[in-house]
Formats: sequence, C-alpha cells, structure tokens
Amino acid sequence: MSREKITLTGAQETLLATLWSRAIDSRARRPILGDVEADRAVEGIDYDFRKAGIDDSTAAGVALRARTLDNWTSEFLAAEPEATVLHLACGLDTRAHRLAPAPSVRWVDVDYPEVIALRERLLPPPAAADYRTIGASVTDDGWLDAVPADRPTVAVFEGLTMYLREEDGKALIQRITARFPRGQLLFDCYGPLGIRLQKLVPAVRNSGATLHWGIGDPRSLESSHDGLVLLDDLRSVALPGNDELPLKGRLAMRMMAHLPGFRDVGRILRYAF
Repeated sequence: MSREKITLTGAQETLLATLWSRAIDSRARRPILGDVEADRAVEGIDYDFRKAGIDDSTAAGVALRARTLDNWTSEFLAAEPEATVLHLACGLDTRAHRLAPAPSVRWVDVDYPEVIALRERLLPPPAAADYRTIGASVTDDGWLDAVPADRPTVAVFEGLTMYLREEDGKALIQRITARFPRGQLLFDCYGPLGIRLQKLVPAVRNSGATLHWGIGDPRSLESSHDGLVLLDDLRSVALPGNDELPLKGRLAMRMMAHLPGFRDVGRILRYAF
C-alpha cells in the first residue's frame, strides 16, 4: 500500500506532531485518549515523525488536553442535542470519530483546503449523519456564511490560538459570537511566557512555524466581546487527570506549578456566549 507523502510546512506541519502524539498515546498500556484512528492514519503517512520531538510524556499531555476538550464538547451536546459543532483548524484530529455525535448534530470541520483534502485521503468519514467540511483559513471572512445560524453552537479549536495574531483571534471570536444565538467556545492557549519560549518546542522549531498570541488574562476577553463569559480556566500544569501522566510528566507539571510565569504557560478555556 502506498503511503501519503507529506508536503506541509510551517504551522500546518505541526498538525502531524499532534497526530503522532495521539497515536503514541493509543499504543500506551493505559491510554488516556485511546485514539485508534490517529494510529491508523499515521500508518498511511510517509513522514519522519522524529522531527516532532514527541516523547511519552508529551504525547500523554496532548491526549489529556484533547480529552478535556472532548468532555466539554460532549457536555454541551448532552444539553443541546440539536447543536452545531464548529471544529476549527481541525487538522487530522478525529474528534468527530471519537465523540460519534447523534444524527441530530450538525458537525463542521474547518481547515485549509489542502488539509481538508489530506483528511479525506487519510481518514474515513465519521459516522455522524450531518457531517461536512469547509476548506478555508479560519481567519477568512466568508467561510462562516456557509454555516446556518439556526442552532446553539459550540466552537472547538485546539492548537490554534497561539498561531493567530491577537487581532485575528479576537476577530474570529467576535464573528462566531455575533452569528449564533448562544453557545460555547472551547480552546487552549499559551500564556505570554509560552510565546517567548516557543523555540523550545521541537514541533514549532523544526517546522519553521511562529507563535504570536499569548493570553495572559483569560477574563480580558470578556470585555472585548459582548455576552462572553468565562466558565472554566484550567492551567495545563494543574489539569484534572495529570496524575495519569508518566512519572516524568507528573514531576514536570508539579515543578512548573510552583514557578511564577511557568504556571500560566498553557491553559484550556471554556466560555459561554
């Protein structure tokens, strides 16, 4: 069987590090996420995943972040069974496969056209009855017009905000909150120190990507967007489930939790609007 040759560079190339992390986790004796579709996708790719610099602890951390966002998405859909899910910068993430949403859910995966084409070659379509993709940059103005504004909407974006410029990230949030009647925003972010230390992240350094936006105070976004309310602010160093990390990862999280600046290096946020 021929394998898919990858030509992505920059920020798009980093989606392979996330995919590889979930594949590594799926092979663990006690996986956190258990993303078997990610493992299958890796087998169909011709790429040197050593460039990503992922070890077991990093992979487990990525899986834990994904599981947190999965759980929040599931909670929203349990309360709003006819909702729209906007999965932004979806990359090769198999969130729709993992959550298997009910047929009443409208699920929209959004990413660059070349990434969407790669998804369609590597991943089977999810079982969700109302599933669609949009090939566009999430910062473009027009793509959101293709999504009906008739339902409560949860927007999930993992590994996106730090690659956006602050003005583009805030504009994206404004467009989503202004278009839909109500919903939630679920996403991870870096703090300012994380942006300054970005070259210490192998996947960022080796791909030539650049990180721009660090969110120091998550509540500051509330004043920027009418009706936006912060529900949850979870520091990466203190996530529920960090005790499931390998020993190396647990020790690193405990140490960083006691260092000013480092304790805010990464967050997972949930907002209502």
